[in-house]
Amino acid sequence: MLKLNSELRAQAREALRGKWPMAAVAALIYSVIAGGLSAIPVIGGLCSLFVGLPVAYGFAIVMLGVFKGKEIDFGVLFEGFQDYGRIFVTKLLQGIYTALWMLLLVVPGIIKHYSYAMTDYILKEDPEMKNNAAIEKSMAMMENNKMKLFMLDLSFIGWAILSLFTFGIGFFFLQPYVQVAHAAFYEDLKAQQGGNVEVNVEVNVEI
Repeated sequence: MLKLNSELRAQAREALRGKWPMAAVAALIYSVIAGGLSAIPVIGGLCSLFVGLPVAYGFAIVMLGVFKGKEIDFGVLFEGFQDYGRIFVTKLLQGIYTALWMLLLVVPGIIKHYSYAMTDYILKEDPEMKNNAAIEKSMAMMENNKMKLFMLDLSFIGWAILSLFTFGIGFFFLQPYVQVAHAAFYEDLKAQQGGNVEVNVEVNVEI
């Protein structure tokens, strides 16, 4: 049985103990890169896409490291550029698939967002896996577990409301909290499934 959301949040807080300031700086760097590039006239969207996706991956991996007891290394934020083609194309496909489902209806798009939520961790821990194979492995892992992760995210709504009263500063502390909780969810899910997840690597209409 998967851990309770309260247990996952407690694990995240424990992992972040003594690391909150550095984690907030990592979130700030990620947000400045992703948001700042998008503000560039004309080419901002493309810059945000080509640079922001690998950095988003890097932020997830930094927080996975935090959960595993590692110190925060800002260099890891840019780890996606070391294997750029694999990381960028996989995350681009992930975004395209989510957007296509969103065009149908919002709810199916949200469902697919959670189906693909483990993709970054899979890319990190299986360097040979990429593109649809990584996305489909995430889908297999998240089968019957999407609502669980959705409820975990929903449990942070109180923190999000409080962050609004800090002129946005609180979000730089909330981002790591949520992301480390996601890492805790991934590790718990992986342990429960014993690493044995059937994956069909062929593209199919369920993407």
